[in-house]
Amino acid sequence: MKTKKNSSGEKKTQPRKVLVIDDHDVVRMGLMYLLNQEEDFEVCGEAGDARKGLNALEELKPDIVLVDISMRGMNGIEFIKSAKAYQARLPIVVLSIHDEWLYAERALRAGALGYVMKTAGSDEIITALRKALAGELHVSGRVNGVLLQRFLGGGGRTGNGSSIATLSDRELEVFELIGHGKTTREIAGLLNLSVKTVDSHRMHIKDKLAIKTAPELVQRAVHYVESEIGQGGPG
Repeated sequence: MKTKKNSSGEKKTQPRKVLVIDDHDVVRMGLMYLLNQEEDFEVCGEAGDARKGLNALEELKPDIVLVDISMRGMNGIEFIKSAKAYQARLPIVVLSIHDEWLYAERALRAGALGYVMKTAGSDEIITALRKALAGELHVSGRVNGVLLQRFLGGGGRTGNGSSIATLSDRELEVFELIGHGKTTREIAGLLNLSVKTVDSHRMHIKDKLAIKTAPELVQRAVHYVESEIGQGGPG
């Protein structure tokens, strides 16, 4: 960690710069307030979506990023992949309401160093950021156990016991948007994909989830959003 001397000549630790990315204003403001209370952190900027967050990386050069998973347009997983391509050593911690069984491993595979549920206490958020800055991983104890089981070849629970875990990151993103009532054309616009590509993703989702009809796909996606994400929209 960088240090500087104060007027008396004593070394004083410079706070690490944090970029906060979340599409909920209240959540974002709360996180900024929390982090600015810590002597070793300083919020250098904030963004309400992933694309603005990517632009902020070059402008603000943060030491670490705290990012949500579900945001309008590019989601947190895609942000992590793009950010790591730009700055491979940048520590990133995910804070989300999403079921960690389904998303924590995806976030880590994309390059994040931590995954914290929004239901966790503020102390855990701070701990995850400090561990990420030290190059250490942070996930909950139960997820850590499952990841260790897989590393040792023991399998372990995946995706909350659901076949939804078999979906690719992009397919899961499309599935979630279907659950939020978006049409194929709207999804294509939000994800910067062609309608044909979205249709292909829909077909693969139906195959993996053993769904036969479009109405059944919508019903399953809506149920997923309501049960796993909640009525409050993307989080």
